[in-house]
Amino acid sequence: MIRPVLTYLALAGFAAAAPHIDVDAFGKSLGGWKGKTVTYSLSGSEYKTYKPEISPTPDGGIFVSIRIDHVRGWLSSDDHAVLEITVAPNATIASAQSSLALQGISISSDLIRGSADAGAHVGGVGAAVKIGGDLVADLSSKLLREKIVEAGRVSFPAAIRHNYNHLYQAIRTEDGQAPPPMPAVKEAEKPKEPEKPKEGDKPKDTAKPAEAGKPAEPAKPADPKPAEAKPAETKAPENAKLEIKPVGSTQELKK
Repeated sequence: MIRPVLTYLALAGFAAAAPHIDVDAFGKSLGGWKGKTVTYSLSGSEYKTYKPEISPTPDGGIFVSIRIDHVRGWLSSDDHAVLEITVAPNATIASAQSSLALQGISISSDLIRGSADAGAHVGGVGAAVKIGGDLVADLSSKLLREKIVEAGRVSFPAAIRHNYNHLYQAIRTEDGQAPPPMPAVKEAEKPKEPEKPKEGDKPKDTAKPAEAGKPAEPAKPADPKPAEAKPAETKAPENAKLEIKPVGSTQELKK
């Protein structure tokens, strides 16, 4: 009896630690639920989002599936999309995928997974931004291949990203905390202006620029003729004795 009770308590604690979705906050961010749907406008087109379907995953996370419709009017059938997101046990987005159905044309995105490097900062916000961006880029590129030009259909991937961002903000941890918001795009940093000299400070010596109009003097060419080596002067050794022969010796006289 003790072992089954401990197993049940361990499973109950594991389930309680799993993240969850604040469905009311998600619907409010889109405009407010009216029954099971919420209708809103984006870029001049009308869309409808249904309440998400949520189920637990074997590793302690959750799987969320959301249906999104593009409302085209009374005389045209609506387009449909499905956004599927897997939330890891630590309340970060592990993967996302989406598919579109446009009057006989079916488009599915690749399964976009988050990397450990992208989610290593700001509590997984970097991974969430990367997954959302890659998801929309993949859908948009495949949508353009079908040569679809209708405004509401072209902007359908943006509507999916709109739902993705608000769903991320609706993720709650076991203590009810919300994830940090998506980072805003930073403006380009302006170059720093040089510091102005203070009163009393001596200006720093700066190198004078070369005068305009005066070309630099060319270097003098080296003398092509090598220097002639002069023979060393020989000096008579000091204290050298000189032989003095008399002119007209006796032997020469005899001859």
